[in-house]
Amino acid sequence: MSAADLRAWRERGRMVEATPLGHEAFLIDEGDPGATPEETVVLLHGFPESSYSWSGAFPLLASHFRRVVTLDFIGFGFSDKPSEGFAYSLMEQADVALRLLRESGVSGCHFVAHDMGDTVMTELLVRLNRNSPGWFGDGIRSVSFTNGSMVLGDAKLRVGQRALVSPLGPVLSRITDSPRIFEKQVISAQGNDRLSEEQILDMYSAQATGAPKGLMADLIGYIKERRRFEESRWLPAVRDCEAPVQICWGGDDAVAPVAIAKRLKSEVKPDAKLIVIEGLGHFAQIQDPEAWFGGISPFWDEIRD
Repeated sequence: MSAADLRAWRERGRMVEATPLGHEAFLIDEGDPGATPEETVVLLHGFPESSYSWSGAFPLLASHFRRVVTLDFIGFGFSDKPSEGFAYSLMEQADVALRLLRESGVSGCHFVAHDMGDTVMTELLVRLNRNSPGWFGDGIRSVSFTNGSMVLGDAKLRVGQRALVSPLGPVLSRITDSPRIFEKQVISAQGNDRLSEEQILDMYSAQATGAPKGLMADLIGYIKERRRFEESRWLPAVRDCEAPVQICWGGDDAVAPVAIAKRLKSEVKPDAKLIVIEGLGHFAQIQDPEAWFGGISPFWDEIRD
């Protein structure tokens, strides 16, 4: 990705006020604004990523859906990265997603989530299962969870992640903020050697836009929330989801191993469809968008039949 590619991605979207204090989030909304919920998909990115992680798969998704929507959560990508007035909690990020969907007039859709986005999705399920907010009246058509540490006990957090959530995290975040260390962390999580140096630099460049030193420690604080709410709030919301659910996993994932996907299927959502794509790692949609799409997309045809 060149700087021109990144500018082109930015030009495809717009900034939208996303919090009560006026922080803005980046939104891409492409296709037919009159598309039905059945024809609309919303993409939720993970950590340490941005909406650009979907760029390779975007044309494929656009061939299947008439409308494709994605965003950068606050603190990520082109969105604002405030040092105060935002705690970077997943509850707040769910608020951001809902506010942008309402701004876009999306009252129902299919969701695809990855990594941290999976847990934001579970918080959305908590609310939408209760028909709150009421304006999302056309509801969830389906949910696809991909490669996220949704069952923290089965996750294999990397050394860098454990360091960032430790008491020394804010200090370490400032002194380890470099493309080379970022690359090592991504490779460690990926689980195979099939991400190119260019792909990893793309991730870093997209995420580092306007980022203050030390931000990573704030962004990864969501892991503590997972420990608090996983069993009491978020996994029950997956269990209670009435929409079709898919669990689509890159089989080589080192940080969110396939054991998580299998546990979600066996213990949380037995009627979910489980797909494991061998040869793909944690960042499956970046590594090989075509293979990832080939694994995830049949589900949408199946639930339409």
